Amino acid sequence: MSTISRRMMMKAAGLMAAGVTPAASRLGATMPQGTKAAGPDDEAYWAKIAAQYDVTREVIQLENGNWGIMAKPVLATYERAVERVNRENSFYTRRGFFTDYHAVRQRVAAALGVGADEIVLTRNATEALQGLIDGYNKLRPGDAVLTADLDYDSMLGCFDGLKARRGAQVVRIALPEPATYQGVIDAYAQAFAANPKIRLVLLTHLSHRTGLVVPVREIVAMARARGIDAIVDAAHSWGQLDFNFADLGVDFAGFNLHKWWGAPLGVGVMYLRKSRVHDIDPDPANEGSASDSVAARIHTGTSDFAAMLTVPRALDFQEVIGTPQRAARLRYLRDRWAEPLRTLDALQVLTPSDPRLHGGITSFRIRGRVTPADNIAVAKTLLDEFGIFTVHRTGVQAGACVRVTPALFTSPEQIDRLAAALPILAKRFAQI
Repeated sequence: MSTISRRMMMKAAGLMAAGVTPAASRLGATMPQGTKAAGPDDEAYWAKIAAQYDVTREVIQLENGNWGIMAKPVLATYERAVERVNRENSFYTRRGFFTDYHAVRQRVAAALGVGADEIVLTRNATEALQGLIDGYNKLRPGDAVLTADLDYDSMLGCFDGLKARRGAQVVRIALPEPATYQGVIDAYAQAFAANPKIRLVLLTHLSHRTGLVVPVREIVAMARARGIDAIVDAAHSWGQLDFNFADLGVDFAGFNLHKWWGAPLGVGVMYLRKSRVHDIDPDPANEGSASDSVAARIHTGTSDFAAMLTVPRALDFQEVIGTPQRAARLRYLRDRWAEPLRTLDALQVLTPSDPRLHGGITSFRIRGRVTPADNIAVAKTLLDEFGIFTVHRTGVQAGACVRVTPALFTSPEQIDRLAAALPILAKRFAQI
């Protein structure tokens, strides 16, 4: 056992004996008290949370979907880890790191509610999902796979690649717009019924394009009843939404830790249910690895050791806040602009009011403006004239859009600035 692991375990044991959680002890000096009672509109509380982030003041940052910045105590931990790894070099990474890595993996597995032997840390969700898709070995020539327009570009590319690698037919559907809970389920049910050769489906739990949340549990169960496996892209949902992953019944999934958990850039998770491990081929770069190991299904090469070592601190920070509280705050910020503007004829809000179908992310489209160039222009005007940074998104069958992504450091006043700007832009750009 490495020195750092021994110290951490001894300290944790002492704290638990005293009735104090390690997370609360390490972060208590910087985090506000009374976390569990904090409501989504408790601005005194959320201002204290926001103060834990060092955010640029050049713009109103409403493009937090790319990745989530580290809170100050997490950044401090990362900087120390970088210094240590840099100082000790391979003397540490070839000796003590693997013990520390396994401790981190245990911590992540506990947060996810799965076995540590069912996950492996990756550099991002994309890498995790690519390993699952490319390695899925149950397809036979003539089988079909299903994707949707709101799925992530890289994952769509991997599924398209199954045609050449596995001889699979690729079926793509457009999810309904406007969406309803049952309407999304029905879209997949109809696709399954119309294409009886489908054996694999890609499900994006929360779309990076529009913010739509897909009813994964119901669709996975429906797919399983038809002999269809599902690979779930949970890059944006874990940490943004309040859900129990085990309840979804998923066998294969990919996650990010550097989005809504606020870990350093470069850490993701591959989940592979232990009973399904042999349905994913080992990565060929891992020749000689144990064939029944989840870790053998991915080969990252040299990764950011310091980023991995910082993950427990990031989890501690967010768990002191609480997932229900975090999810409610993000939804509150989203609802503050999206719901009042839903009645504006010139503006299309692309996620419904139903809280089951959205988290904090929501995209909009100015009516009639559906091209990428149109939406690049809208996002540019928001930035140039109003100082609000957003991002355009393409790939939605009904047309391109602009994505708005608040974070825990976002204030209601900043959201109100957006809400005031959009009617002006809608009047200027709309083609009704």
